[in-house]
Amino acid sequence: MSQEKMTLGQLKNFDGREGRSAYVAVNGKVYDVSESARWQEGNHEGAHQAGADLSEDLKSAPHVRSVIERFPVVAELGEDPPETTGGGSGKLLVGTIIAAAVAAAIAFMVKG
Repeated sequence: MSQEKMTLGQLKNFDGREGRSAYVAVNGKVYDVSESARWQEGNHEGAHQAGADLSEDLKSAPHVRSVIERFPVVAELGEDPPETTGGGSGKLLVGTIIAAAVAAAIAFMVKG
């Protein structure tokens, strides 16, 4: 059976705050640390917050694998989908209007 995928954007929703589950990603896997006393309110002893990929932070930590693998894996970490052009089309329109205004101003100055 294939593992469910979770993006970083989705992972951020599992920060352990206000009763939400606490998930962390390490080396491509997403772990549920909600039941751990060391992850109260999604915060691990003031050093790490749930809802994030901790792979880089934990590279030099001793025994990471043996500790993190005690927790259930809930998903594989996947990539966020690329942004749709709908969100950026307003910027393109503004850029086009500004370019047209500059071109009109230059044309006016050349004629005048």
